[in-house]
Amino acid sequence: MNERWLQRFKPFIRRGSAFIALLLRPMTLGVRVLVLDDTNRVLLVRHGYLPGWYLPGGGVDSGETLGTAALRELREEAGMIGDTPRLLGVYKNTHASPRDHVALFRVDRARPMAEGWKPGLEIREIGFFALDALPEGTTTSTRNRIAEVFEGAAQSEIW
Repeated sequence: MNERWLQRFKPFIRRGSAFIALLLRPMTLGVRVLVLDDTNRVLLVRHGYLPGWYLPGGGVDSGETLGTAALRELREEAGMIGDTPRLLGVYKNTHASPRDHVALFRVDRARPMAEGWKPGLEIREIGFFALDALPEGTTTSTRNRIAEVFEGAAQSEIW
């Protein structure tokens, strides 16, 4: 941050202000959810605003726990209700920003919501795919997380 800018606004900044800390050095937090169906196929989603296939997930809302966010994102993005999410790891997501982190959860049992799922602007398509036959365009980070969990690949700290 430009030192001259900081000096100029210093009279307006209370030392230790949470708002200023967010303004000057924001950190973001997201979740992704790993779900398998009864035939060991992994759930992936395709967004309307990004290319590729991803594990369902998104941002953690203010006041929300990571586990609650994981279940909410699973409902919103894939129309599924899951059991208790289990934390698998926390990763630094350098693709998004230098201060973004993603918590990866596994949900062992999930079922479709009664009203089902319909494509929309955010999520265009969902599907379950065999672990050894992921769709073309599955992101590298998604492939890496699947390899860590199911193939014994070394776990990275970077998403």
